[in-house]
Amino acid sequence: MVALVAAASPSSQTPSDGPQRGIGDPLFPGLGNPGYDVAAYDISFDYHGNDRPLDAVTTIDARATDRLRTLNLDFSHGTVRSVDVDGSPARFASAGEDLVVTPARPVRPGEHVRVTVRHTSDPRGGAGGGWVRTRDGLAMANQADVAHEVFPCNDHPSDKALFTFHVTAPKALTVVANGLPAGRTSRGAATTWTYTSAHPVATELTQVSIGRSAVLRRTGPHGLPVRDVVPAADRKRFGKRLARTTEQLAWLKGKVGRYPFETYGLLIADANTGFELETQTLSLFERRLFTDAAAYPAWYVDSLMVHELAHQWFGDSVSPRRWSDVWLNESHATWYEALYAQEKARKSLTARMRAAYGNSDAWRAAGGPPAAPKASAPGKKISIFRPVVYDGSALVLYALRQEIGAPAFARLERAWVALHRDSDASTADFTALASRIAGRDLSGFLHPWLYGAKTPPMPGHPDWKAARKPA
Repeated sequence: MVALVAAASPSSQTPSDGPQRGIGDPLFPGLGNPGYDVAAYDISFDYHGNDRPLDAVTTIDARATDRLRTLNLDFSHGTVRSVDVDGSPARFASAGEDLVVTPARPVRPGEHVRVTVRHTSDPRGGAGGGWVRTRDGLAMANQADVAHEVFPCNDHPSDKALFTFHVTAPKALTVVANGLPAGRTSRGAATTWTYTSAHPVATELTQVSIGRSAVLRRTGPHGLPVRDVVPAADRKRFGKRLARTTEQLAWLKGKVGRYPFETYGLLIADANTGFELETQTLSLFERRLFTDAAAYPAWYVDSLMVHELAHQWFGDSVSPRRWSDVWLNESHATWYEALYAQEKARKSLTARMRAAYGNSDAWRAAGGPPAAPKASAPGKKISIFRPVVYDGSALVLYALRQEIGAPAFARLERAWVALHRDSDASTADFTALASRIAGRDLSGFLHPWLYGAKTPPMPGHPDWKAARKPA
């Protein structure tokens, strides 16, 4: 995720039966559910307009890691009509933002279980995410903690799973979702579109777009299918600009290795969200970013495109184990955004990092250090995405490169995404790998950069000082 401004694996703890519980994430204590790992979601939506609830069926295939007399799912902002467990009716009740399911018999450790929930999914009046109502339909923005306002799930990035979406909508509309198309059938005035993911997806990164859209198709590096989804009226207006994605894919491949998924593209939504979002294989962007050249010049838009593209490696393929590890996502996306701007638009990365250094102490005081961010403000879950998570965390990468040298840093970047592909990883994992690549223990160097209240001295730049007043 990046805020839009004008240019200038789950815990295996034994669960207790009953009410809402989480996996113990420090920033979102109620998020996620212990006792099982999800393997796959199969979700059907029946769309009736962006001002009416969708009829939905969510089927979850999971493996129990503990004995479960009740099984908790994260779900709110919808009406549950029925729940089946392995084909048999199950009792269910709400507890906070959990749906507590009681199967006919307890689920044993190691046992595979299928839960089917028939429910509604309401695009109206959410808590600042989930369904995004566009001018002509819907899109999703589920970061950080709102996928469960759209469908029942284990809503934590450490429990990624395969997804299949079946979306039924009027024939005049186009539906696109994560992954690749797997069929389309029409009946009467409606068409059902099916998409499947080839790689596991975190719930926060799911995407379904419904609207009067055009799909622009190209071929990227190594034959990668590239598809952009734009308002139909903007097909010609945006086509040339979005074609830059193929060059950006090749550029990032040269930095960190081959693109990790089966397809990529941009979803241009006619809505004002205030942010762009790295939904897996189909990044969400606001339309105004591409229409207001005075506020958002071309070099700036290009760098934001690279920011969300870099997230496909850092944050999507390699997901944070806990939300306090989110700096690993945003530091890298910001790093490659800034590096691209330096190489393509002569915007100095070192100057940007020096400015970040001047502000870093103030950012840490306001939002916590990079790897121990403060909790989000009440009712504002995306407020964890503060400056210290972006430039303040990219500053950590700059310091690390200064400390170990550019060649070792480049090896670290490639090794990180290769080692943890399609999985999740922690700050401790990053420190351990950096130490291995550098050939020495870097924990003493990185700890104050990641957890300190004050910003350490920058290697190679003894003249850099914290600003008296942050910009």
